[in-house]
Amino acid sequence: MPIKASAPSSVLLVCLGNICRSPTAEEIFRQQAAIAGLDIKIDSAGTGDWHIGHAPDTRAQRHAKLNGYNISKLVARQVTADDFRNFDLILAMDTQNLTDLQAIKDGIDEPEETLAKLALFSEEDPTYGGDDVPDPYQGESEAFEDVIERIESSTQAWIESWKTN
Repeated sequence: MPIKASAPSSVLLVCLGNICRSPTAEEIFRQQAAIAGLDIKIDSAGTGDWHIGHAPDTRAQRHAKLNGYNISKLVARQVTADDFRNFDLILAMDTQNLTDLQAIKDGIDEPEETLAKLALFSEEDPTYGGDDVPDPYQGESEAFEDVIERIESSTQAWIESWKTN
């Protein structure tokens, strides 16, 4: 079954540390799915373990808030093998995280069709299709604003693809 055949019941958004891109994407996805009338469980995680238990980066929180999103209550966690069983679709913010997720999935000794589908977050986006969502962690304010713009665009593209099927 193709990824975009119908809306998944659950989506996990993944970046490296789960303190900038993926928590921002979690809240944007949650809001846009609700506006579209889609009942989807949405969560985020990181492939790395450096920030487990931490709140999102203060700059990510500030820029999210300026754009109407509150990510202050989110807590970073690391992707687990169970995530591949508990989510229908896992979207990676960049190709390196997609590669890392595929390696985790390949290590799970269960039939492929019983595990989450993997895709690049921008895969459906006509504007940013196939592009990585750049990690703003080392950047300035513009980097965080760019990430929000890209996430809004790609989220809308996924939702539109599900609504048309």
